[in-house]
Amino acid sequence: MMMLRSVFASLFLVLMGCTTAVVPPPQAVVEVTREPVTILISIDGFMPDYLGRGDSPNLDALAAAGVAAEMRPSFPTKTFPNHYTIVTGLRPDRHGIVDNNMEDAARPDVRFSMGNATQALDPFWWDGGEPIWVTAEKQGVRTATMFWPGSEVAIRGTRPTDWQRFDQNITNPQRVASVVDWLRRPQATRPEFVTLYFDTVDTAGHRHGPQAPETMAAIREVDARIGDLQAELAALGQPVNFVITSDHGMAATSSERVIRADRLLDAEAFRTIGDGAFLSLEPQPGREAEVAAALLKPHDHMECWRKDDIPERFAYGTNPRVPGIFCLAETGWVILAGEPRYSPDGGAHGYDHRDPAMKALFIASGPAFRAGVALPIFDNVAVYPLLAQVLGVTPQPSDGQSQTLAPALRD
Repeated sequence: MMMLRSVFASLFLVLMGCTTAVVPPPQAVVEVTREPVTILISIDGFMPDYLGRGDSPNLDALAAAGVAAEMRPSFPTKTFPNHYTIVTGLRPDRHGIVDNNMEDAARPDVRFSMGNATQALDPFWWDGGEPIWVTAEKQGVRTATMFWPGSEVAIRGTRPTDWQRFDQNITNPQRVASVVDWLRRPQATRPEFVTLYFDTVDTAGHRHGPQAPETMAAIREVDARIGDLQAELAALGQPVNFVITSDHGMAATSSERVIRADRLLDAEAFRTIGDGAFLSLEPQPGREAEVAAALLKPHDHMECWRKDDIPERFAYGTNPRVPGIFCLAETGWVILAGEPRYSPDGGAHGYDHRDPAMKALFIASGPAFRAGVALPIFDNVAVYPLLAQVLGVTPQPSDGQSQTLAPALRD
């Protein structure tokens, strides 16, 4: 028995020695510090006076913690032109996205529209400007776009590293989830610049009016999704520079405030490019004098010009894609080329960019920005140089000046 105990004791010591030899020393825990990501958010049709009403607590908190201002859109106050201005720093007359619907003499019998994917995805229409994601990608900054007009297109041969084809059926929670998934990646494949687009406030504003309960509900829903995004990124330990914008405001419209162009002249005398807050058209060959005589005179609630005579304050009319005749409605009125395709009772935009109803939202919050700053109203061309500065890239020449939003940045 004593011998067995001695043998087991010896074996135990041998095993202990072996175990001690193979256990590695404890490793130090390495903390991974994430660099800030910049997220540009557009809430289409969000008016700055929607803030502070109790419907947007997350946006209100971001504005209070960072920089807030009213932003003046470019003319015309439409979705595609202003989204492209925000990311290029060029006014629509320069970057060439002059409306949501366009024609170009270089492409006869073809029309650009949001619903025509063949044309909307063709670089021909977009190459007049270089958006910030292209500028960034060319300078080694990885980008990702969860929707933005133009972001699906190979503009000047470059797309974002990650991008999504626009589909209105992709819900707001799904859009946020896509952004979060991108930012869960390892640093080598994680984007440094991201765009995120919400269209539901604009849709509600068009259908129901800018102050309708349905529009307020859409504001609450989008605000909640921004809160979800903040919570998810906080859980990741991901610092964020938020730049939150809208493209334009919204004005209430009514079936009692409609101008019918087809009652001012023969509908066969012109070809309509767009109608609503403004009417843009081309006279049919041989009928130029007839169209001019009917439209280029004083009218109640609208004013019409040849493109060369559009007032300089609009910075609009030199681009060849601007149609030959342009009529602008008084805010709250709509100009229709014929029978309404939709109810005029609701809301519209496209009006004079100086009108208070067209003002857009601007909030910037995060480590790059000062806290508790309210800035005076500024033109939306200034957002592009701000983004370039935050991302550390050299911007393309633009209509915006870096000094406009310099007070927003930390020293």
